[in-house]
Order: sequence, then C-alpha cells, then structure tokens
Amino acid sequence: MSTIQKVERAESLSVPTDNRNVEDLLTKEWLLTNERGGYSSSTIVGCNTRRYHGLLIGSLNPPVDRIMALANCRDMLIFGAELLNLSTFEFVGKFAPQGFKYLKRFRRDIGVHFDYQVNGLELTKSIYLQRDADTVALVYDFVRVDKPVQLALRPFVGLRDFHSLQKSYARLCSKWLAGGLLVRHDMPNSCELFLTCDSGSFESDPQWWFNFIYRNDKRRGQDFTEDLWTPGFFKCRIDAPTKVVFLANISDWCRPEQIVGVDMKTVCRDLQKSHNAVTASAKDKDGKLTTLCLAAEQFVVKRQMQRSGDSPRTTILAGFPWFADWGRDTFISLPGLLLATARFQDAKSVLQTFAAAIDEGMIPNRFDDRSDTAYFNSIDASLWFINAAFQFLNAARDSQTFTRELLPAIRRIIQSYHDGARFGICADTDGLITAGDAETQLTWMDAKYEGVASTPRYGKAVEINALWYDSLCRVAQFLAQSDTDAAAHYHAMAHKVETSFRKLFWNRESGFLNDCIMPDGSADTSLRPNQIFAVSLAFSPLLPAQQKSVVSVVEKELLTPYGLRTLSTKDSRYEGVYAGPQQKRDQAYHQGTVWPYLMGPFVEAYLKVNDFSHESKDRAAGFIEPLMRHLTEDACLGSISEIFDGDEPHKPRGCIAQAWSIAELIRAYQLIHS
Repeated sequence: MSTIQKVERAESLSVPTDNRNVEDLLTKEWLLTNERGGYSSSTIVGCNTRRYHGLLIGSLNPPVDRIMALANCRDMLIFGAELLNLSTFEFVGKFAPQGFKYLKRFRRDIGVHFDYQVNGLELTKSIYLQRDADTVALVYDFVRVDKPVQLALRPFVGLRDFHSLQKSYARLCSKWLAGGLLVRHDMPNSCELFLTCDSGSFESDPQWWFNFIYRNDKRRGQDFTEDLWTPGFFKCRIDAPTKVVFLANISDWCRPEQIVGVDMKTVCRDLQKSHNAVTASAKDKDGKLTTLCLAAEQFVVKRQMQRSGDSPRTTILAGFPWFADWGRDTFISLPGLLLATARFQDAKSVLQTFAAAIDEGMIPNRFDDRSDTAYFNSIDASLWFINAAFQFLNAARDSQTFTRELLPAIRRIIQSYHDGARFGICADTDGLITAGDAETQLTWMDAKYEGVASTPRYGKAVEINALWYDSLCRVAQFLAQSDTDAAAHYHAMAHKVETSFRKLFWNRESGFLNDCIMPDGSADTSLRPNQIFAVSLAFSPLLPAQQKSVVSVVEKELLTPYGLRTLSTKDSRYEGVYAGPQQKRDQAYHQGTVWPYLMGPFVEAYLKVNDFSHESKDRAAGFIEPLMRHLTEDACLGSISEIFDGDEPHKPRGCIAQAWSIAELIRAYQLIHS
C-alpha cells in the first residue's frame, strides 16, 4: 500500500455528494493551510464562490502579503469523441461545466479528496498543500479504468492580491522551462507561478475566460465577477490504474528545481507526521477533541521577521480566509490553540514575538501586511497578553521565560495603563481604566464604517476593567513570595478597582452589569455579553451572588446554540441578520450577531458558579453540542465560523474558519470533560 493510500485511512470528514442539490453543496467549504500563512480552499464540489477561494493562495511575506496564484483547474476526461468535465464553474445564470453530477463523495483528512464515477471509470482527485512551501499538489488516482481515456488539465491563473479581482487587461504570459511552465505578469518584479505535470505533455492554448461568478461576494455587496487567464492544458493518456500528479508553486522568484523535485510520498509523510502529532496530543477517545485540535493546527503559522538574521517566529492567524495575526485574537486564542494542546514552545514563541514589539507599554494589535510595522489601536490586546502569559506560566511551568521575558513586559503594561498610554488610556481616580472617545473603537466591538463607530464603547468598558482587575490580582499573587512590597502595591490597586467596579458596573435593578460607564458618569445599560468575563476570569471583582445573577441573565437573554448574541433581542438597536453591503454588515456586527468564541467564557462562568458539578457539566455539554455538529457538518468542514446570525436559524457568516471560535470551544470541551 502506498504512502498516499495509507494517509487516506486517517481520521477524516466525509460527505456524500451524489443525488444532492448543488445549491446545498455550494454552502459547504474546505480549507487546507500551511505554516507560511498560505492556503487552498473552495467548496466541496470545487466551484469557487468567493474571491478568496483558490487552489493556491501563497504568502510573499509570511504570513501576509498573500497572492491568489492558481484559481482552479478544468479537469476533462476524453473518451474518444466524448468529453466529460469533472469541474464546476458558475457564470451568469448557469453552471458550466457541471462536473458535480459525477461527484459521489467528498473527504477531508491531511488533504481533500473528490471521488468520481463516470463511464466505467473510478477516480479520486486529491489536493495536498505542502507544509513548508507554497506548493499545491493535485493527485488524480485512477482506481478503475475499463477503457482508455485522456486526462486534460487546464489551469486558471490569478496571480493577484487575494483581496482583489482579476480582469482581462492583466498582462499575463507564460514560457516553457525545463520540466514545466512558468507563468508571470509581463512586467518587472512579478511573482511567478510554476506549473508541472509528471505525465503527458503541455499544449499551449492561451485564453481569457470571462465573468466567473462568486456568489458569496455578491451577497456581501462586493464586486463578484472575475476574468481568469489560462495558458493552455496538460494532457496525458490513461490505459490502466495509475496516478497523475500536477504541481503548482508560487514564489517571488521561481526556482523550478524546487517543484520538479517534489516527492509526493515525502509530502504526505510530512503531512501525516504533523497530523499524528496533533492527534496524539489530543488523547481523545471519542474523536471530538481530535477534530478540534486538527482545526487548531490551521491557525498556527510562522511570521518571517524582517530584521536580518532573525529566524521565523510562531504566530496565530485570526481567521481564514482574510485575517492576519491580530494581538487581541492571538491572546484570546493562545490558551485553547497552544496551551490546551501542550504546544508550549509555540506558545512561548508567540508571546516573545509580541513582547519584543511592545511600545509605550502597549502590545500591538496587528502588524502591517508588508512590513514589521506594528499598530496599537486596541485597549484589550495588552490585557489579553497578560492573561495569556500567566496561563502559559501555569500550563508550561516555564518560570524562567516568564520571569525574565514576560513579567517585565507585564509590569510595563500595567504602569503605562495606570499612568497613561495611547488613545487616552489611563486609570481614573477610582482606579478603573478609561479610554477613547466617540470617534475611536478600541474594544473588540470595533466595527467602523466611513469614520463612524458602529458600536461606540468608550470611557470605562466592563470587560476591560474585568481584565484590568484580573491582571492586578495575578501579578500581586505571583510576587507575594518574592517581592512583598510590590505585591502589596498591586494588591492595593486591585482592591480599589474591585470596590469601584461593583459600585459603577453593578445594575441592581436589572441584575446584570452595565456595559460602559461614559466619561460624564452616565451608564450604558445595554445588555451585552462583555460582562461574562467579569465572572469567567480567574479573579472576579463580583460577589458570588452577583456572579450567579450575571450568568443567569446572560443565559436567558443572550445564549444561542452557537454562542452569545452581542445585544439583547429586546434592544431597539438589535440587528438579527448579518448580510448585505459592508455598511449594513458593520451595523449588525456587534448589534445582535452571535459570536461562537463567547461560548468559552460563558461555559467557564456557568461551571464556575455551579462549582463544576457533574450536573452543570452535563448541561454545559448540551450548550456546545450544536457547535460540535457545525464543526463537521456545516460551512467550512473541520472548522468553526467567525459569527452567526442573531435570528434563527442562525446562519453562519463572516470568516469560514476563526481561530478563537476553535480555541474557546477546545477550552470549553476540556472544562466540561475534565
């Protein structure tokens, strides 16, 4: 049995596709990623429905500056005078060709696999993405061949920024080199795509194909048609069961020998080795945690540092297909993605990457797509860094790294936040952190359209001050044995915050916490999920009865099968559907839309106020079951969506795979089953 056949026996997701409506099949997507920030993604019938789909999206400046290089391939089977297409493309008013009619099953493990049956022929098309290079392999495994057939592969090239769309005025060209075809823009400094096939020959037949339709972009109010160029086609004759391997590689300057020499057995062994390491760390009997841990692997990548001599460092991409590494998302995700899966060295690298970039007592919220330039437009990224650093200490027991590298950064953050930082961040006379104004969006509810914040939350935000209190308590506790004076200082700060927090945020009439205290002292009494962190964090400023009340109200008013709504349905500003053009979507983003990552802190808070009893764990298992089904049955198979509609049936929206959605579900699962 070959290496490729062996790996297909690994844990996999499988979806029958025959006798099903193509409209339903187009709602199910797949995603393969590499450690450079590159990826391959489409629907389970191979029809691209968004500009971000493609067989090869590579990263010129890992993990960013991403290029959609190879959009798709037209797969054709030629039986004498008869031509059958395995591909499916969408144009205005029609699917042409309609290869989905021959597709029997879709499977996903270390690659993705499409099983076809047609004219006495059984064929599996597999797609594998190399871990350490922007190289994709399409493997056509002819299992049964009753009569001779020709396979023709016509590649469709994008070679454009993955946020944009290609049009027919692009100056694309190609030339044959030793072993394959080099495709590039007819201009200096073009990145290059190298294509090769291990069987048959290449026939030059350059064409532009016009107006491919991307239905998901259309629904989002974006441009949704694209022109794609094809240089010709690879063609080979099949007389007996065999495998045909087609490879594509992207780089800023192409070295053909890198791709011509790719050995598929080695590629699959490397993918399987990574797969086995993840499944071993899960130590999961029923397979659910294993599936979650395999999903977690997709977001862990290497950031290429621009300074000469610096080796790549581990970082976490916030979501696929379009997000890069964001500070807030990284540190909310780190405990679930890396600590819960015992990837302590990776966690250390992530913390070091951001700690090294601290400036004026703040952790970057993100890095520039094309440089190491850091941006600091977040009030909570630095506080989540503190939280993640202490969780790293507790999980990895690496007191040396924590004391030498992380604790100094933590103390700088606390001092800066107390004395004053960017965006008016400072501790008020009551000890609480205040920041921003009506024009800023510094918390995680940060949607802004044409300069207008969709969910203005400035002054004293509830989760910011819950994090602030937790940070002070953690530092005081850590220093209690080594520096009693410093510990007493932080403890006094925490006590002041605790007193003020209860006084200002506790809404006695409603039994929950105010969302914000405005600069004029008035309270924003919106019922939002941000208050759950005041219960779920290790140190809560609330009395036990207040904690129970918060959890009860949040469960009754905000909990859905897929997470917490961002606003009560009873609020006049509630938006139940996240759809349409960007302005409409931004207005709904945090005004009722469901966020699955919030299921993590909710489950933790629920278990906490119920003393982690067996009964509470059984009930909490029911809370997360719909998300566990979504993981394997809906949207992006093997991952969790970024958001869901607030209204039933809670359709998945936003990014098809979101890091903190997976991370917090892992944490919730482990809390329930510990």
